[in-house]
Amino acid sequence: MQPKKQLSLFDLSMIVVSLVIGMGIFRTPVNVAAKAQIPELFYLAWFIGGFVAFCGALTYAEIGSRYPVTGGYYKIFSAAYHPSIAFAINCIVIISSAASVAAISIIGAEYLGKIVLPVNMQTDAYRVAIAITTILVFYLINLLGLKASAKTQNVLTIVKIGLILLLICAVFFGSQSETVTPVFKTNNGNLPNWSDYGKALGLCLIAVSFSYAGYAQTINFGGEVKEAKKVIPRSIIIGLTIIVILYLVLNYVYVKVIGFEELKTAESIAAILASKIFGPAGFKMLSVIIFVSVMGYVNVNLLSNPRAMFAMGEEGALPKIFSKMNKKTEVITVSLTVFTLVAVVIIFYAKTFDKILNYTIFLESISMASSAATIFILRKRTSHLDIKTIYTVPLYPVLPIIFIAAYTFVALSIYADDPNAALNGLYIFIGFLAIYFISRLFSKK
Repeated sequence: MQPKKQLSLFDLSMIVVSLVIGMGIFRTPVNVAAKAQIPELFYLAWFIGGFVAFCGALTYAEIGSRYPVTGGYYKIFSAAYHPSIAFAINCIVIISSAASVAAISIIGAEYLGKIVLPVNMQTDAYRVAIAITTILVFYLINLLGLKASAKTQNVLTIVKIGLILLLICAVFFGSQSETVTPVFKTNNGNLPNWSDYGKALGLCLIAVSFSYAGYAQTINFGGEVKEAKKVIPRSIIIGLTIIVILYLVLNYVYVKVIGFEELKTAESIAAILASKIFGPAGFKMLSVIIFVSVMGYVNVNLLSNPRAMFAMGEEGALPKIFSKMNKKTEVITVSLTVFTLVAVVIIFYAKTFDKILNYTIFLESISMASSAATIFILRKRTSHLDIKTIYTVPLYPVLPIIFIAAYTFVALSIYADDPNAALNGLYIFIGFLAIYFISRLFSKK
């Protein structure tokens, strides 16, 4: 049973925005400022991140246009490389996405907990309870079908965009004058050189990449989009244009309103901006709206990732039960349930945002670089297609190469900063490869 084509350009554009804008932009600027040490490097990291994201958006726009299928993020690996690579990468993506859902849910729980819980109850245990409840609520919404979850997503995404525009207005309510001039300090106390700046930039891009990641999964909806060859590339480009503009402006406002030195160690930075506009009531109001933003990110991941699992079930990489749909609601029930359970388990495994960040981005870097590289193979395999009916990336192959090189650099930066996180990611990849071949061996027998 194949899903119906129900998603419009607006639906998919809103999905793109929510796949990227979770809660990272309300937390990662602190990490980036601390690693950058000086505002020039801070702005450079966000600009480079936006440019790389555009290179990736144009690359995935062509991939989605050439290969519009449900679970496309699995099927491009299977078609371009080998089903074992597709299986291992997508298992990594599913874990990475589940970890992101866990991380974002915990951040939202931190905000909500501060206004609904008494001080003595603002503990990890209660934050975990709020995070899990959020995930389960949207699991139930997704069980109602694609139309219900897509309409919910549209509303939540509009609220999310409105939230960021509201925060940007804080710049009109006064700026913070720097009391201390930011200085770039090296470990040995010597004057910094280009190598020191390069290492710092690499560390900045880890957190920046976390904030920009996610839009590649748009191609998972290829089989459910009306006029997919046109709508998929347009939605990716529209969605990412909105994201990059909002991110660059919002980070400028963070620095102007909070002050760069204060930003390095600030907590609840979005609430600081809100308090500039609304005074003491700003924190409570913003915490509720931020929690709505979290809900949008959770919902969109429950929409996207089960579709990759659906494709894996179709091709036999996972048991066929993963590709079964509810005949009435067209919901991929088993895949949706399993992904939800994985996200809940990760919440118990890693209860703080900082523990999840490097682990998630290293796995994301591997999958993004290798999936973008499929464009070179897909171009040859689909050369028979009429170019007038599909989108083609400009300046090919320069933009895809820039994107692949950037994510390779991020992966190397994570390895230099946290070798254990990187090695664990590689071990997991090898482990999934082994699982694939062992399961195929047993299935043949």
